[in-house]
Amino acid sequence: MDISAALPTFVITLREGVEAALVVGIVLACLQKSRKSHLNAWVYLGILAGLVGSVLTGFLLNWTLKWVTVRNASLEPIIEPLLKSGLCLIAIVMLSWMLIWMTQQARSLKAEIEGSLIATLQKNGLSAGWGVFMLVLIAVLREGFETVLFIFTNLQQGTAGSMGAIAGLLGATGIGFGLFKFGVRINIRRFFQVMGIFLLFIVSGLVISVCKNMDAAVYAWEQMATSPMNLCFAQDSCLLGPQLWDTSRFLSDHQFPGLLLKALLGYRDHIYLGQALAYGTFLLSVGTLYFRSLQPPANTAPTPSKTTAS
Repeated sequence: MDISAALPTFVITLREGVEAALVVGIVLACLQKSRKSHLNAWVYLGILAGLVGSVLTGFLLNWTLKWVTVRNASLEPIIEPLLKSGLCLIAIVMLSWMLIWMTQQARSLKAEIEGSLIATLQKNGLSAGWGVFMLVLIAVLREGFETVLFIFTNLQQGTAGSMGAIAGLLGATGIGFGLFKFGVRINIRRFFQVMGIFLLFIVSGLVISVCKNMDAAVYAWEQMATSPMNLCFAQDSCLLGPQLWDTSRFLSDHQFPGLLLKALLGYRDHIYLGQALAYGTFLLSVGTLYFRSLQPPANTAPTPSKTTAS
């Protein structure tokens, strides 16, 4: 198994897992500070429910894909790439939003979680427990859903993708224990910045996959249509335009090191004009928003002026 194929899933799972671990750690610390440690069981139940919900989401997606393709077997060459494109687009939107939003909210994350938890702890009995449970459940399920969605957009990774997800989850768990159990000092801000750059390139690679799958769907439609609409302007490309390069002979994206470049930077040994334009546009626009979100907010408060008595 080439470990390069596991890297994208590892990066996504590690980053999402650390976000969930931060929420769980803040909740546990706040409960201890408030002398409400008897509610810790609700935290662990929330983690378990979030993980189970994420796995069930994966099974549901898998079942839905199989059901759609079986019910429309004659149209499978069209439906399959369209479904892959749809999943990729959802993953691109969610991961991009998470990348920028999390960066902007990181400075106030602890205060917001503690504020929600304090309001929850003012309730009595089971209400407080359920409030803690839901807070943790939503955090874990949100990160788990994004991870599962990304894994489904990279089904070709097979065993490598699964191993990457397991390694990322273990790494996130280790970081969480190191931070909140053993007092290990980690520059979380720098961690998310570095992971964010990797994530930016990985998601840009999904843009290339969307273009490829959309083109494959149009090509299949043209081949099956009784009255073709002549949407394909080249023998090997319909929507993507002319091919810019073919480096498969000396840098294949199925072998190391091309596979590593594909996993982390979105490299492909066959690139068409449409793919290159989409990749560059996405990387430039979302990358600009991301690096702007790293800047500290400007202090717009007016400086009080000094007055002198006459």
